[in-house]
Amino acid sequence: MNFQSTSFKLGLSVSLLAMSLGTAAQAQDKNVMLKLSSWVPAQHALNPALQAWGESLKKASGGTLSATLFPSEQLGKAFDHYDMARDGIADFSYVNPGYQPGRFPVFAATSLPFMINNAKAGSAAVDAWYRNYAAKEMKEVHYCFAFVHDPGAIHSRKKIVLPTDIKGMKVRPATATVGQVITMLGGTNVQASAPESRDMLERGVADAITFPWGSLTLFGIDKVVKYHMDVPFYVTPFVWVMNKDKYTALSATQKAAVDSHCTSEWAEKVGSAWADFEIAGHTKLAADTNREVYKLTPDQIKAWKDAVAPAERQWAEDVKKRGEDPAAVMNALRQSLAKYKSAM
Repeated sequence: MNFQSTSFKLGLSVSLLAMSLGTAAQAQDKNVMLKLSSWVPAQHALNPALQAWGESLKKASGGTLSATLFPSEQLGKAFDHYDMARDGIADFSYVNPGYQPGRFPVFAATSLPFMINNAKAGSAAVDAWYRNYAAKEMKEVHYCFAFVHDPGAIHSRKKIVLPTDIKGMKVRPATATVGQVITMLGGTNVQASAPESRDMLERGVADAITFPWGSLTLFGIDKVVKYHMDVPFYVTPFVWVMNKDKYTALSATQKAAVDSHCTSEWAEKVGSAWADFEIAGHTKLAADTNREVYKLTPDQIKAWKDAVAPAERQWAEDVKKRGEDPAAVMNALRQSLAKYKSAM
């Protein structure tokens, strides 16, 4: 008998056996339905990106993981989405950690003003950085990825040029960090989720809002504000997180499929889809002659940067209380932003 021929046949048999076992293992995986929760309206640009993510996950799992997206706060309020993932009300949740001041101080670094200049590479940069901290800071959930929206600005019912103009104003901040900045400048924070914000402004409960450009129109907020400071003031960072028990209960092949969809590459894909929508919104509003979209001079921008600088010191104190080194955390973030070419 030819030894090489026998070895070849044996190797082929082993390969075929491994393939058949892999197929059989996948065939034995139970079908799992995943509830994806998004609090933005059904027509928001984020939702198609999350649906595409779910469809790709289904394909990667051999069809055993099926996802249904529930937009428009169908499963719960925007403020509750982290706890909804923790408690299993949703299997995956789209979370704005800034809606819960002080709960996630490390992550709050990304919402400091004048940090990030775009949402596409910026989303990958934030995700790559936060992977070193998520398991500790968001230990109640299974972290998937982080992303940011395209830089937002201050939109108001009266023109705001200098940071001193904020004094005495009532402002709806996008995040807890932006809220600290408003307080520091002598303003008053008005807490409201994105879907509640138009009503707040319409009733005069708030005078101004920090918000991205395209979403301003989507939520109808453009109807109640006329002045728009055209400066990339901040971004709001988000996370896409999973219920821990749901992840644990998956088979090894299903976990691998989830893991392959919880990456910085996917963070950038989801962030990019939304960014294009916000950029188009900026173009639309800037062309509207019934409103004032205005730039700031270099001296005015410097005044803003100087005025908000204490916010980073406050952030550092909050991080230190959680046992982290704020200088190391911030240096790591800046290095990631530089690597992905998304730093201000």
